[in-house]
Amino acid sequence: MLKDEHSMITSAAKLQYRIEGMDCAEEVALLKRELVPLVGEEALGFDLLNAKLTVVTNDAAIGRAEVEEAIARSGLKATLWKSKPNAIADSYWSRNKRTVLTATSGLAGSIGFLIEWLAGGTSSVSVEWIANAFYAIGILAGCGMVFPKAWRSLISLRPDMNLLMTVAVFGAALIGEWSEGATVAFLFSLSLLLESWSVGRARNAIGKLMDLSPPMANVKLPDGRSKDVAPTEVEVGSIVVIRPGDKLPLDGKVVSGASSINQASITGESVPVEKKLGDMVFAGTVNGDGLLEVQTTKLAEDTMLAQIINMVGDAQSKRAPSEMWVEKFAAIYTPAVMIAALLIFVIPPTFFGGWWSDWFYRSLVLLVIACPCALVISTPVSIVAALASAAKHGVLIKGGLYVEIPSRLKAIALDKTGTITQGKPTVVEIVPMNGHDETELLIRAGALEQSSSHPLAQAILAEISKRGLALPLPEQFEIIQGKGARGTIDGKAYWLGSHRYLEERGQETPEVHNRLEALQNAGRSIVVVGNDEHVCGFIALGDAIREESVEAIKELHRLGIEKVVMLTGDNAGTAQVVSKAVGIDEVKAELLPEDKVNAVADLVSRYGQVAMIGDGVNDAPALARASLGIAMGAVGSDAAIETADIALMSDELAKVPWLIGHSKRTMQIIRQNIIFSLAVKAIFVVLTLMGTSSLWGAIAADTGASLLVVANGLRLLKA
Repeated sequence: MLKDEHSMITSAAKLQYRIEGMDCAEEVALLKRELVPLVGEEALGFDLLNAKLTVVTNDAAIGRAEVEEAIARSGLKATLWKSKPNAIADSYWSRNKRTVLTATSGLAGSIGFLIEWLAGGTSSVSVEWIANAFYAIGILAGCGMVFPKAWRSLISLRPDMNLLMTVAVFGAALIGEWSEGATVAFLFSLSLLLESWSVGRARNAIGKLMDLSPPMANVKLPDGRSKDVAPTEVEVGSIVVIRPGDKLPLDGKVVSGASSINQASITGESVPVEKKLGDMVFAGTVNGDGLLEVQTTKLAEDTMLAQIINMVGDAQSKRAPSEMWVEKFAAIYTPAVMIAALLIFVIPPTFFGGWWSDWFYRSLVLLVIACPCALVISTPVSIVAALASAAKHGVLIKGGLYVEIPSRLKAIALDKTGTITQGKPTVVEIVPMNGHDETELLIRAGALEQSSSHPLAQAILAEISKRGLALPLPEQFEIIQGKGARGTIDGKAYWLGSHRYLEERGQETPEVHNRLEALQNAGRSIVVVGNDEHVCGFIALGDAIREESVEAIKELHRLGIEKVVMLTGDNAGTAQVVSKAVGIDEVKAELLPEDKVNAVADLVSRYGQVAMIGDGVNDAPALARASLGIAMGAVGSDAAIETADIALMSDELAKVPWLIGHSKRTMQIIRQNIIFSLAVKAIFVVLTLMGTSSLWGAIAADTGASLLVVANGLRLLKA
């Protein structure tokens, strides 16, 4: 760690700062100007939602002092980041400076207008001076946060929108248009305030996640009493009492009680989930009407909720391609506009006899309307809103880049087990024979399996529990190692085992053989039940297909996905049965992890943009190879969140079509914003050259465009 102010940044060390007022793309651009030459762009991370700057570098020659000097050169104030942003008590001025200055600018300008109006057009010098004094106050307040940045831009020879506005405002005052200068200053300040507000809206949407965890946890003490303590003070392994209606303070495992838990805040599931002994529960979820005792499995800073908050914050530093395009465009656009304005000012009066004052005014109008404010904010506002909305729906997207990719997908590869299917065996068919019925067959099997922990045995017992059947205790019970079990039930001997054990006993008939072979070829696991006289019947178990899988695959095709491919390590027979049932286009079975990687690579070469959907652990190599890695059921799996680009917090394949639709809608809004911003500017450039536009009209149009693109982008919060 750092020892003093001038300590060197050690290998792969991280410095984090809170940047006062960093709530829009403008501040990010200022910081990049100073920091990119020092540490490189890859070393920088910007979290607009929390006004956080992260600097990571391996260069031991660069110290904390150098980084902080570069930040200071940008004109922004930085303080070292603390673990809890809300713990930093901002002064009223730092929290409301932009609002106060904008309001002061508008008020002073209005007073100036009022004085001129009351004067009734008289040319009194004193009235003019008083009005101009208020206009000057309006200009200084409106540009109070702009002038320092404009100065930095000027001395570094890197023109930006702040310099454009400053030149336009001072130019208006220079030619005596004080009222227009004050109007421009106010409207520009208002546009920046609107941008700050828009990011604040998205920040609040994510901030609500932080409020999900209760301030206190009711910890059970060794003597049986309980005590309320802060979640941050609870150690792993502690027992926490969760009363009905309480929010869960920490992740953990149920050790006593049963209840329904509303997990919507984490998974986006609309229906409460039943929790019983041994089930995992998560911080921020809400208990139903049962009393639970939960043994904590993670510290407060490591809970699933904390990971979601951190990942959404980190997502802000991973910019979308459209954001980078807009930024590069603005970097060329701004100096080009300044040169164009200079030419408009100089050429007509010099070569065509125009009035200097007239063309100077037109050049100022061009500077104002050309300000790329609406264009620059059009994309980041939409991306931030899209990220916040997705998190609310239980879809964790790790950056703006991954908001855009789903809209361009042409093919999707899916793992079978745990993605298309439930990932655990269930009873799918019961076939009684020789006079026995389903209930009797289940009771015989359950009696012999009730002490077994085998997944097939647990599936049979779950089916028995669902039907509410009571099980007798077998007598003379014996496990036949690797084959099955036998025992006496109600005075009669019964046995249970596999198809192979049935063959060994010599009790198989051609009819039974053909039926069992057909089921096994369909990927079913078979448990046979019999007695010394005949086969009583058999129970077929399989990895059941998720209820939503069929509809989800149909929806993917409807959304324009050309090829849906299943990649599985399971046998070909099982894979084919599942693929036909859900409408998969292509199947590749009996694959090793490296085979899945090769299959994804082949899809990428054929279709370009390909997503891989898996459990995030054994599918990690394939997830990494795909254009987009999507982890199913990331709740409870740290590896899933770490591996994938997008994590679906619940086990719902239906979230994938929703994600693609959300991405398409986001891109549509971004395109609308960019086209609208450029169209407004093109119209006013033409009007300026024709001499029919004004300074206040230009800035009003620009501010109006900013307001509209912000409002359009924020529609995604309600997606």
